[in-house]
Amino acid sequence: MDDTEKHETIAKVTDRLAARYPETPRNLIAAVVAEEYALLDSGRIRTYIPTLVERGARNRLRESASAPPSGI
Repeated sequence: MDDTEKHETIAKVTDRLAARYPETPRNLIAAVVAEEYALLDSGRIRTYIPTLVERGARNRLRESASAPPSGI
């Protein structure tokens, strides 16, 4: 996957997750998506990267949304 495809994938996944989690700042969603992408970027099979990135980011966002606020 070249850089253009990488950025398009990150942008599309960020858009979908931003719609799903409107209360979460978009820059946080983009950072989580980019981190998930980086974890999978070295794999040889590229077909499922967008799906796996979205699943991993969605799980992390769901966990952070259900976590109690810090300071309590």
